[in-house]
Amino acid sequence: MATLFEAARICLDAMDVDAKVALTQQYAEAFARGDLDIPRDAPPPEPIGMPGRPQTPVLVHPRDLPRRGLGSVAGRAAFIHAIAHIELNAIDLAWDAVYRFRDLPQAFYVDWVGVAHDESRHFVLLRDRLRQLGHDYGDFDAHNGLWEMTEKTAHDGLARMALVPRVLEARGLDVTPGMIVKLRDLGDEATVAILDLILREEVAHVAAGSRWYRWYCAQRSIEPRVRFRELLKEYAGGYLHGPFNIEARLLAGFDEDELAALEAP
Repeated sequence: MATLFEAARICLDAMDVDAKVALTQQYAEAFARGDLDIPRDAPPPEPIGMPGRPQTPVLVHPRDLPRRGLGSVAGRAAFIHAIAHIELNAIDLAWDAVYRFRDLPQAFYVDWVGVAHDESRHFVLLRDRLRQLGHDYGDFDAHNGLWEMTEKTAHDGLARMALVPRVLEARGLDVTPGMIVKLRDLGDEATVAILDLILREEVAHVAAGSRWYRWYCAQRSIEPRVRFRELLKEYAGGYLHGPFNIEARLLAGFDEDELAALEAP
């Protein structure tokens, strides 16, 4: 039986999306049963330039992705494809955190293996909905922004926890409610139900990022609010664009002082 780190690497390397999902669920369930060891003497993680990816979708710069309205079936399919791509990336983001960061409390690995499993379920739901609309994953171009931030923060778990869950993934907490309203107005309750589920579970994922970000700060005697602002300036242009979903972000581990600072000009 593979160790947890070996299992994480196998999932990261899987190129076929069906294999990545199946392996993720298999290993997440094995870990929950206690069948995967977390060795304390494991060798250091190897560099990962890119996780396994299928030949499609083609990855382009975000500015090269066409803007499509939700009013047409094709436009809705393109939107669902974009969310499915984020969820597939999120599987790799979670496994990379498990694989890369060693000698941490077991609760860290429990959190991020659980996130990988959740993201795999989200991807399957979205892909099934995409197929109902006559498309499939890979039919539209996509971008690689989430993984690029993973590479930038590969050297430091504190930066990873701050910037991937609490910046990139937390953005979904802000924008998803508005998309749900638009889709409900169009009568697309099937997609609304999927996004409602994803929104609820993503709050817990961002909360895990908040929890481990503060854990890292405590280990290093770092003031978390100040360091978060510094990391934003260093990696994310110095600010986030509002409006923010205050209620969801509070549930996800942001405090009122942090949110006030984010909203400040």
